Amino acid sequence: MTKFLLAVHVLAAIVAIGPVTVAASMFPPAARRSFEAPDDVRAQETLRLLYRICRVYAVVGVVVPVFGFATASSMHVLGSAWLIISIALTALAAAVLAALVLPRQSTLLESGGGTREATARLAMFTGMFNLLWAAVTVLMIVRPGSTTGA
Repeated sequence: MTKFLLAVHVLAAIVAIGPVTVAASMFPPAARRSFEAPDDVRAQETLRLLYRICRVYAVVGVVVPVFGFATASSMHVLGSAWLIISIALTALAAAVLAALVLPRQSTLLESGGGTREATARLAMFTGMFNLLWAAVTVLMIVRPGSTTGA
């Protein structure tokens, strides 16, 4: 059962978190292009699509920690320091996405692209989100104290 839970956890992370990180990273430059060409309908459609990808896959991404907890429980590692740090970083990444990235994307979408300053700030928050997920991924792979010997 542990292998099944782990497989679903990893697949969910790839399928759900991957698109959010890519779409969120693409959003600020697309917003700048939209701001520079306010009559470009395609640029607005691109922004709406990227925002929708971020929103939908963020919701789907809830599956990742759910299966992560189930996997950790079946492996009896819920009290491990690396896992607790990963949980904290995951919660922080979710908070950055929900409180800083998605609302700013929505604001820029409504304003037709926004200013260079607003898109730069969004890019910074998106970078923070991506770095948090990268740290979680590294912890999941390295797992300090792991018995795999890797």
